[in-house]
Amino acid sequence: MSVLSRDVVIVGAGPSGLSAARKLRQSGLSVVVLEARDRVGGRTWTNQIDGATLEIGGQWVSPDQTALLGLLEELGLQTFSRYREGESVYLSAEGQRTRYTGELFPVSAHTAAEMEKLTVLLDELAAEIGAEEPWAHPRARELDTISFHHWLRQQSDDEEACNCIGLFIAGGMLTKPAHAFSVLQAVLMSASAGSFSNLVDDAFILDKRVVGGMQQVSELMAAELAEDVILNAPVRTISWQQDSVRVEAEGVSVEARRVVMAVPPNLYSRVSFNPPLPRRQHQMHQHQSLGLVIKVHAVYDTPFWRADGLSGTGFGAAELVQEVYDNTNYEDPRGTLVGFVSDEKADHAFTLSAAERKAAILQSIANYLGPQALEPVVYYESDWGSEEWTRGAYAASYDLGGLHRYGADQRTPVGPIHWSSSDLAAEGYQHVDGAVRIGQATATNIIAELASSSVNPAQSAPSSAGA
Repeated sequence: MSVLSRDVVIVGAGPSGLSAARKLRQSGLSVVVLEARDRVGGRTWTNQIDGATLEIGGQWVSPDQTALLGLLEELGLQTFSRYREGESVYLSAEGQRTRYTGELFPVSAHTAAEMEKLTVLLDELAAEIGAEEPWAHPRARELDTISFHHWLRQQSDDEEACNCIGLFIAGGMLTKPAHAFSVLQAVLMSASAGSFSNLVDDAFILDKRVVGGMQQVSELMAAELAEDVILNAPVRTISWQQDSVRVEAEGVSVEARRVVMAVPPNLYSRVSFNPPLPRRQHQMHQHQSLGLVIKVHAVYDTPFWRADGLSGTGFGAAELVQEVYDNTNYEDPRGTLVGFVSDEKADHAFTLSAAERKAAILQSIANYLGPQALEPVVYYESDWGSEEWTRGAYAASYDLGGLHRYGADQRTPVGPIHWSSSDLAAEGYQHVDGAVRIGQATATNIIAELASSSVNPAQSAPSSAGA
């Protein structure tokens, strides 16, 4: 086993860990990044499937994501706009199909008014509470101890309005049933994007993509770090004192002054900490979990929906595939659709055989865009729930009541151990932008800590007896 000495060791080579490593290196500190997978990128992954380039993980860039946009510019990466010309499709709970334009769903006047009322309420709460410290608001406990599902129905008697509004947080973002998380968690999700209105506006939140794929962000940062990114190195043990750590991974041991856990909170328990983490962390991490979503990719010889005057965008809260979008690659003559099957609908889908699931999903997409959707030339399901080093998607959120109890401590370092992932971000929460922001912020904090410390890493590293 090789033994390395660095100022900082980062666990996880996703956008957050690599952003932290990059900033630390630029400040003159020595780093090494340990990654369990055989690739970098974390929950971003651009892969070739049956000859088609697919974005298996995170992919979109919105106008407010300035940290990500700035990093893209630094790395020399270009973006392109998602195709959204033409009409969208709305499927009612009864299966009625309506073509429409604009942001508003083609629902009854009463339902539209109720959706607008709920949107205004959520926008007001998001503006008042914010994303940085929602747990500190005077109403935090009140809003964290009622589910989003029940709160919506306290505000409105229109079931269709409640389901449509719930779609954007439950299925669209947290990928958990609306009864499983709180209003405060929904407000955090909204505030992190600037407002709930931004989440409703697919033209905003799903604005652009990266030419060549989002994983390039991590790949290019990793290339800068070269041999200081080590793959196939799952971390097993972290032995720590107040100002030093020894990190034991497959095939490598690192002695350092600080460690950054740049993985989702549900993976913290995969590492043995010596001494154990404080009680607060043990409890907190048990209240954070990832959601469940199947990201479906269907590639066709041509984007046939465009010839029919359709944008490829569709919504249906009662559908198996609740959202579908045109996901055609830059300058690709073929057409690609992406659809999402979330939370309890994903539970059901996974009870089916692979063939049955594919048929049901494609039929749901065809309900939006017509029978041609039944015959893709490439079909693929991104199943992050079964991925060993992720175990869910898109990111972690708290169970009912957990955010106001534990949120204030989720980013607090434990001795030399720092926490950094999109799951813990404020602005950009659950997005690549949030991963970049918190990675850079974590690096800034460590730089300041080490600049004020006179600790010599060689003198402070744990002894072999403590490992």
